Amino acid sequence: MALRLPTQLATPGKFHHHHHHHSKTSVSWKRTIAPDAAHFSPLSSSTSTGRCNVGPPRVVMCTAEAETVGVVNLAPGTPVRPTSILVVGATGTLGRQVVRRALDEGYEVRCLVRPRPAPADFLRDWGAIVVNADLSKPETIPATLVGIHTIIDCATGRPEEPIRKVDWEGKVALIQCAKAMGIQKYVFFSIHNCDKHPEVPLMEIKYCTEKFLQDSGLNHIIIRLCGFMQGLIGQYAVPILEEKSVWGTDAATRIAYMDTQDIARLTFIGLRNEEINGKLLTFAGPRAWTTQEVITLCERLAGQDANVTTVPVSVLRLTRQVTRFFEWTNDVADRLTFAEVLTSDIVFSAPMNETYKLLGVDVKDVVTLEKYLQDYFTNILKKLKDLKAQSKQTDIYF
Repeated sequence: MALRLPTQLATPGKFHHHHHHHSKTSVSWKRTIAPDAAHFSPLSSSTSTGRCNVGPPRVVMCTAEAETVGVVNLAPGTPVRPTSILVVGATGTLGRQVVRRALDEGYEVRCLVRPRPAPADFLRDWGAIVVNADLSKPETIPATLVGIHTIIDCATGRPEEPIRKVDWEGKVALIQCAKAMGIQKYVFFSIHNCDKHPEVPLMEIKYCTEKFLQDSGLNHIIIRLCGFMQGLIGQYAVPILEEKSVWGTDAATRIAYMDTQDIARLTFIGLRNEEINGKLLTFAGPRAWTTQEVITLCERLAGQDANVTTVPVSVLRLTRQVTRFFEWTNDVADRLTFAEVLTSDIVFSAPMNETYKLLGVDVKDVVTLEKYLQDYFTNILKKLKDLKAQSKQTDIYF
């Protein structure tokens, strides 16, 4: 699937705002974890509370602080250009498309990137400015926001790290810093139906972050996404071409995948439209697809059958229940929870007519999955044919 799998259980709670007269803002997130999963309830529109079955009742305090000491307030006399944006999560599947689109449209792009062994040189090559910071280290955030008008938040924690550290505590710190430093607009990418699945850690935290952003007073846009077409390449297209196993389930889940280039394009249209401010939008592709339909389409375009291994949803449920007995398997269980939701009989899609009308976009200009995969297979098969031709030509000379 195109969505990132969760890595650590986290449940929502009430947001407590503490206002101090000194130059430091603090927010704590309090939740009660109850032992009975039957009492676990979705978040309401007016609060951010919830329970889940992870052990004996206990109270957990999650805090994030944004230091503003020494930060210069640019608001009184130093105007910030509306074209100055910071992209968080710029090296990801969606983030890199947001960066490319922004540069193509003339924005001054700064990318917040964690220090890494392999530098994000491709972002610099495109013309973006790369600054090193880490959402899990709040003290590194303020300096990246100086002179920035708009933050576009595409970030999600890596699979190997605790989800709460980046996706909750890091985002709280980022939003606090944005508020303290007078950021003019904050664009946050969330997950469709995140408010309906509190049992899934990543979706739960996305919804909490939506609420926190809405309560922050920042001018914002929240965009919920269903799935990325790009994610289907590694999951289905490549294994079929390489004659490897393709994993699927027996569920009839339907997902309206969207090309991340279209998501980036529509995002910047919304960014320039003042009527979009404060709104929560859902971006969905033209059609919702089942796993089997995607596999069949890939088989037709590749000209060969897939070696499909089907995993029943009942097995996922049983495996999740078993792994819950062991504390060291919580990460595995959380991933299976997400997988189970994405492979249940639900539809990850939303009507787009009103959104297209609001953005002034023609549905004909949005790439369909058929067109996206056809272009991919056409290009990759042509390259394979060229490589085979070169190989044969080499054999003649040698």
